[in-house]
Amino acid sequence: MVVVEDIGVPSWDLYELSIPCTVFGKPQPDLADPWYDLRLCSTGEPQDGSSHGTGLSLRTPYGLDDLVGADTVIVPSVPDPCVDEGRPLPPALIAALRRAYDAGARMVSLCTGAFALAEAGLLDGRRATAHWMHTAQLAERYPKVQVDDSVLYVDDGDVLTSAGLTAGLDLCLHLVRRDLGAHVANQLARRMVVPAHRPGGQAQFIDLSVPTTDGGSLAPVLEWARAHLDRPLTVEDLSRRAAMSPRTLHRRLQAATGTTPLQWLLNQRLGRAQSLLESTDLPIEKVGELSGLGTANNLRHHFLKQIGVSPSDYRRAFPRTTPEPTRPAD
Repeated sequence: MVVVEDIGVPSWDLYELSIPCTVFGKPQPDLADPWYDLRLCSTGEPQDGSSHGTGLSLRTPYGLDDLVGADTVIVPSVPDPCVDEGRPLPPALIAALRRAYDAGARMVSLCTGAFALAEAGLLDGRRATAHWMHTAQLAERYPKVQVDDSVLYVDDGDVLTSAGLTAGLDLCLHLVRRDLGAHVANQLARRMVVPAHRPGGQAQFIDLSVPTTDGGSLAPVLEWARAHLDRPLTVEDLSRRAAMSPRTLHRRLQAATGTTPLQWLLNQRLGRAQSLLESTDLPIEKVGELSGLGTANNLRHHFLKQIGVSPSDYRRAFPRTTPEPTRPAD
């Protein structure tokens, strides 16, 4: 379920609204069948037309009462006056969000949608984020929320929040990855012509002013590293391959991705391990070896810390539907 205002959706908020509609609304039967059943739910609260000169109307047969029973509820944004001027959010919306959460729904916000989850008390005591331009207001208005203004999105299990604009797309693809696996999420991202995976901990703002001519593109060395994740790669290995010093590599990669070389390697190895667990019956020890995470114990440690489940539990969540080819009888 995606919660939207009934009247006066400003045109600049359509991006956040379109993201979940694009990710979850178009069936992808060749990737996963059944796909998501997306429904737009109206607040039924008309906005003052004077607030937004470019407001658009949206009509849907679903209302706030339909939130109860949803598996996931997404609030893509709230009206600007609710953020900038402190205008109260519709009480019916807040009550409906609480009921949906109490009924077991996974709650998600994109950009300023975090203000609605916070008003409903669903972010109290939790780490959360929003667009960096609004995080100070979020923290001031809701002091019980642990606001992090530096990340793309926060996955706190049953409540997830994202920064604005493209970070909302990162979070929606993360949800697909959680629900249907890394392979499906990667294929969907490829169809949308967007990066397959930007970790939630990546910085919202990345300094792109670093010159691109001091040593060439990082793409070749990163592609080489992805092809050799089973090796015990080090930062020194990458810097030698890139023909630059470890310090320059660190600076360049931090500027390009918002993460350090070691964290980038760990993210790539976790992604490889996820794909192997989803698509093969290889023993856990072999998955650790091929992904470069080492022993089964080391693989288990990183899975529990970064993904929140053990490799075995992760594999059970994605049962293989296509049997491996059998050897012909002798």
